[in-house]
Amino acid sequence: QVQLVESGGGLVQPGGSLRLSCAASGRIGSTYAMGWYRQAPGKQRELVAAVTSGGSTNYADSVKGRFTISPDNAATTVYLQMNSLKPEDTALYYCNVRSITWSKNYWGQGTQVTVSS
Repeated sequence: QVQLVESGGGLVQPGGSLRLSCAASGRIGSTYAMGWYRQAPGKQRELVAAVTSGGSTNYADSVKGRFTISPDNAATTVYLQMNSLKPEDTALYYCNVRSITWSKNYWGQGTQVTVSS
């Protein structure tokens, strides 16, 4: 069983930066995707960014050029560097790990990001 522990959320002013971390414990296999999703009040959960074991990345149009997703070398932690934050980035951010090897999907508990002056 894989457990995901997120950290790094908080309150930041518009234009500021935050870095989210998601530490994965357990085996996720050699083929996987790691990503961040977010859900704002009254809205559906949406993909923010994802990275695959092959190194491919995918970003929501709304965050391209501002957010960067990166795993560590051991693929046990995935980071989301968020720059130039906007009020519309305010949401609960969830880490997701999808193990293609084991056909499993895992979610973190969520970390709140609030962008406000």
